[in-house]
Amino acid sequence: MRSDLVIINDWIKPNSRVLDLGCGDGELLSHLIGNKSVNGYGLEIDADQINTCIEKGVPVLEQNIDNGLQNFGNQSFDIVVMTHALQQFRRPDLLLDEMLRIGKECIITFPNFGHWRNRLHLGLKGRMPVSEFLPYNWYDTPNIHFCTFEDFRRLCDERGIKIERWAAVDGDLKGHLWTRLMPNLFSETAIFHVSR
Repeated sequence: MRSDLVIINDWIKPNSRVLDLGCGDGELLSHLIGNKSVNGYGLEIDADQINTCIEKGVPVLEQNIDNGLQNFGNQSFDIVVMTHALQQFRRPDLLLDEMLRIGKECIITFPNFGHWRNRLHLGLKGRMPVSEFLPYNWYDTPNIHFCTFEDFRRLCDERGIKIERWAAVDGDLKGHLWTRLMPNLFSETAIFHVSR
């Protein structure tokens, strides 16, 4: 699994009720169901990804998350997860509120656009970076809200959201000294575990 998914796996308790928003091919949820006996399912909009989930035996619903999550009751899940997708929604702030309405806790990961390689590329070349980690051009990227580690911390402060814990990942380096000391500069992926 990707290094951010390994961390999420460690943070989720066995037998939890889990909702995985934008679950993709169901890799995380499949692992959690098989190894931690979680009860849950994913939401996905891409038909090919939904088919992959079904092939893996991962319960999945087709739903456009941008249209809201009103079909879920308050606190109906122990934990709501969203990996590498928050930056793709029209109103990430309102989505975060909804996630915390339907889940007691949430785990969110997103690409940290404040990473030093992005800054250097933009500064030296004057163009948006394209890399293995961010393989899109500015005109065809699904990312519509570019945020940094610090942007997300500030959003949590402004909305009264408690950060239970966080992690910063640079490639496969988990907990590297520099990512712990300066996550906004050295983390490729930001990981936050939050609650109300």
